[in-house]
Amino acid sequence: MSTTTTLADLLAEADSAGHDHAATEKNSGLLHIHNHETGAVVWFPTWQKFRETSDWREAVDDYAGDLRAGSQLVEKVAARSLARGLESLLKRAAAASDANIFVQENLTRHLTRTWAIADAVAEVTGTALPTGRTVPTIFADYPYDVYAQDGGVFATTLWNDVIDARRNQALADEAARKALKPVSRKALKNAARKAARR
Repeated sequence: MSTTTTLADLLAEADSAGHDHAATEKNSGLLHIHNHETGAVVWFPTWQKFRETSDWREAVDDYAGDLRAGSQLVEKVAARSLARGLESLLKRAAAASDANIFVQENLTRHLTRTWAIADAVAEVTGTALPTGRTVPTIFADYPYDVYAQDGGVFATTLWNDVIDARRNQALADEAARKALKPVSRKALKNAARKAARR
């Protein structure tokens, strides 16, 4: 597949297309998620549309080169890379000051990276590119169905997990803060009084 269309061009066109998101999806091969927290619309390609961009070819070539350079099983290296990438994404999401902004900036990059790694494995091993009908072995332990609904299920589920990672971290931080909160003298006296009555 050879193309000069970049993913950035496609996303920019979708951003400038106006408010008829359904028509934009139909005409562009992109999907979107409306971020109700920020009012932003986040566009991302279907896995098929991504393959039509020059970004896909570059990413697949890069990953294929890395996979060929290693001495371990290609599928094992790829699966480990996917797991580490997801773990890193969720850790960074948990530490982000604003989960909504973080997901807007990182969702498409993570989706396309995941699809490119799978396609690179196919090229290196001489198998057909994944089509969504069968799940490549590198996704055996991956927690998402990366091809369902052209990638829409992957994007939506990942979006929710990124938001949850930040929310869970905020709850943990609040619990830790409360646990370290100094106890007032009045609270100590009341506790001593209650203990003396027992």
